[in-house]
Amino acid sequence: MTVRVPRPAPRFRATPAPLEPAEAAAAPSASLPWTDWDDERLLDVRLCDLGLHVEGSGLETRLAELHRELDARGITFRPHVWLSNEWFCPDGVPGIAVPFYLAHPRLMRLEQAQMLEVEGGDPEWCLRILRHETGHALENGYRLRRRKGRRALFGSTRQPYPDFYAPRPYSKSFVIHLDDWYAQSHPDEDFAETFAVWLAPTSDWRERYQGWPALRKLEYVDGLMAQIGPQPPPVHNPRTPEALPTLRETLREHYDRKRAHYGVDHPAFYDRDLQRLFSDDPQLGDRPTAASFIKRVGPEARRRVRRWTGVYQYTIDQVLKDMRKRCQELKLRLRGDDEQTRVEFTVLLTVQTMNYLHSGRHRVPL
Repeated sequence: MTVRVPRPAPRFRATPAPLEPAEAAAAPSASLPWTDWDDERLLDVRLCDLGLHVEGSGLETRLAELHRELDARGITFRPHVWLSNEWFCPDGVPGIAVPFYLAHPRLMRLEQAQMLEVEGGDPEWCLRILRHETGHALENGYRLRRRKGRRALFGSTRQPYPDFYAPRPYSKSFVIHLDDWYAQSHPDEDFAETFAVWLAPTSDWRERYQGWPALRKLEYVDGLMAQIGPQPPPVHNPRTPEALPTLRETLREHYDRKRAHYGVDHPAFYDRDLQRLFSDDPQLGDRPTAASFIKRVGPEARRRVRRWTGVYQYTIDQVLKDMRKRCQELKLRLRGDDEQTRVEFTVLLTVQTMNYLHSGRHRVPL
């Protein structure tokens, strides 16, 4: 049975990731008939029928950069890579599954439309994730989870993966690489995040983490890589679980499931704040409705809040829709100046997001 090393979407960018048509093209458009289809038609294509490959796509450029980084650190290990429906590293496999949409610009545009951002859609973002997943693959290849030093510093890999985790944003016992304080979710993720920080060419980890308990973990990885880096990995497992050609669900089914995973499952607690910002005074009947105002300013507010909080854009968008619906139910209208209200609403959305992050209701899905 394939056991995933799961992870939520990294949250680095507040703006849509730029696409790279020249690099990302997986094959000539003539050989892929769906490249010119509209979204509705494309959504009915099965993943196994996309006909995509890592070879010839922009992923080759990213992988070449990853290999240069490993070379610079004296590491001979190279994870094998295949396309699947998301990022993951299967337990016991020294390889990395990469989401299919990164192999073609048309699918990156579909991902943007469906999820409001493209995870790994620009070079630096993609490399951050590749470094993280390489940490998992390297642990598999060298059986690092068996080492006493690794278990003492990071914890036991046998600790069950939770469905959700509640991070401690100010903890200095963990590095910060992917957003949502992802190193705190599980000992295996702690190691992968620490490896990623150590591998990044410009991380300056000794200075950045000076005085942090997390520095001991980085120093352990530094010494461990000096020891095993020149050696070939003892584990050779070329399996490619859940490879794209084996996935029979349609793109529509894939995105329905993905959106449900990152949706909002907590009640709204913002009536009082909405009533302070907007008004239900009948004398303001000629003013724009609060719901129409939120619809107009929402996309920009969502991007700003994402940049400030790191919360997945799809989740923030669900909060916005919840607020808009509540404004309709309360019959609220714009009370003051449009620009000032825009600023205050963005602050309100940020506050509500941070309340969600720091309250008992905040659970990051895995």
